[in-house]
Amino acid sequence: MANSSSRHDVVIVGGGHNGLVAAAYLARAGRRVLLLERLPRVGGAAVSAPAFTGVDVRLSRYSYLVSLLPRTVVRDLGLRLDLRRRRIASYTPAVRDGKPTGLLVDAADAGRTRASFRALTGADREWEAWRRFQAMTAGLAERVFPTLTEPLPTRAELRRRVGDDAAWAALFERPLGETLEATFADDLVRGVVLTDALIGTFTHAHDPSLRQNRCFLYHVIGNGTGDWDVPVGGMGAVTDALATAARAAGAELRTGCEVTALATDGTGDAEVTYRHRDGEATAVGRRILVNAAPATLARLLGEDPGPAPEGAQLKVNMVLRRLPRLRDPAADPREAFAGTFHVAEGYRQLETAYNEAAAGRIPSAPPSELYCHSLTDPSILGPDAVRQGRQTLTLFGLQQPARLFADPAAKERALAASLARLDEALAEPIADCLATDADGRPCVEAKTPLDLEREIGLPGGHIFHRDLAFPYATEEPRGAAARWGVATAHPNVLLCGAGAIRGGGVSGIPGHNAARAVLEDLPF
Repeated sequence: MANSSSRHDVVIVGGGHNGLVAAAYLARAGRRVLLLERLPRVGGAAVSAPAFTGVDVRLSRYSYLVSLLPRTVVRDLGLRLDLRRRRIASYTPAVRDGKPTGLLVDAADAGRTRASFRALTGADREWEAWRRFQAMTAGLAERVFPTLTEPLPTRAELRRRVGDDAAWAALFERPLGETLEATFADDLVRGVVLTDALIGTFTHAHDPSLRQNRCFLYHVIGNGTGDWDVPVGGMGAVTDALATAARAAGAELRTGCEVTALATDGTGDAEVTYRHRDGEATAVGRRILVNAAPATLARLLGEDPGPAPEGAQLKVNMVLRRLPRLRDPAADPREAFAGTFHVAEGYRQLETAYNEAAAGRIPSAPPSELYCHSLTDPSILGPDAVRQGRQTLTLFGLQQPARLFADPAAKERALAASLARLDEALAEPIADCLATDADGRPCVEAKTPLDLEREIGLPGGHIFHRDLAFPYATEEPRGAAARWGVATAHPNVLLCGAGAIRGGGVSGIPGHNAARAVLEDLPF
């Protein structure tokens, strides 16, 4: 078996979007950078590809929206990237007094949103509570988001920066459920708000660990607005722009290179061993950045990874012949599916689903949210798909932890239950709207946490690599890596992926922060 060795300033393990951000920043600063990616292409979860034989549609098969990517990163790296805001924030179907209706949140028309709240609840109380709550989270976002690309503040420093004791208590100190129950009276409205606390996170509204608060925080602070943007060209466009920037700056990106071990004594250089098609090789770096989960890093070091992280979602990709009609006669499918379409996400429904999953059962009414990428960005449709009127549909299911899928048949049960629950909001079965591939099969694919572990290396299928952390230090950080929230137990090995403090989501923030730590620690 051939063996070779190379030396670099920085070796990056993993070519997901955060690794590419770090590579671009470091190479632009003149550092010799080698990035190693196991798969035949970079991007990790942020990729686009055709999913169905003979269907000319490029789907974002794993991650699918952008919320936390700072505009400063886009500007710094000169990324050619078009992120479009969705005018319709959400639509939630409901039944009131035996009649189908729904709650529409129009981000560009407060009067229309108010009218929808009034039609659903019969008064303005929930609308006014919604406005106050949104103002509170918006104020917090304006103050917290800029700190994510600065040295990590202490808890006391961040609290001073927030400057609003009520907002701090609501999101950093008390279980989110207490705030929602004190703020909103309507079960459906409470549930719509709570969903941001459950994305990829198996928990409940009153979890004393505040896991739900941490998840909620990251979902409402992106770029100081909390908007979830659609990347034109799909998630692969984000990766392509980052890879182009990294290569243009001089970073070396090698794909098909599986890292098998990492050796360091914590001082001096560290060594990465990897396999490629011609054999085995080693790369020596003054610093190693790991764009992989902390559990993966532990295994590479030969250490105990500790309890396995656990993802908690079912991702379903579909291509439709046309959008389905809705039971609510006032709802336009082109609006309802352009934003987040909530299914079975009332407050009590979310609690029931959690309890059923905690007991080891696929939820009887799986909560999920859907959206149609192609309504905002038709560029992902090829000419044939445009001519045929095709649309995409993405379903992201909540409260479905990895433990439920040990039985291979569980995926089909979870998929069937999720689509059945969607059908309850439709005037026709979703199956009647599915396109078929070249072999006549319906264009629907489901991915469980175990699929994500197998396909893109996420331990337990956890989309955030591990439970999210509040964006502050519990004590005064020491050293560049700790100051930037990317430290490990080894001074010359840094995290640059979602498992870093202030990680999670398609943000590039851990990559930016790891690069800043390296540049502070290894000046020319």
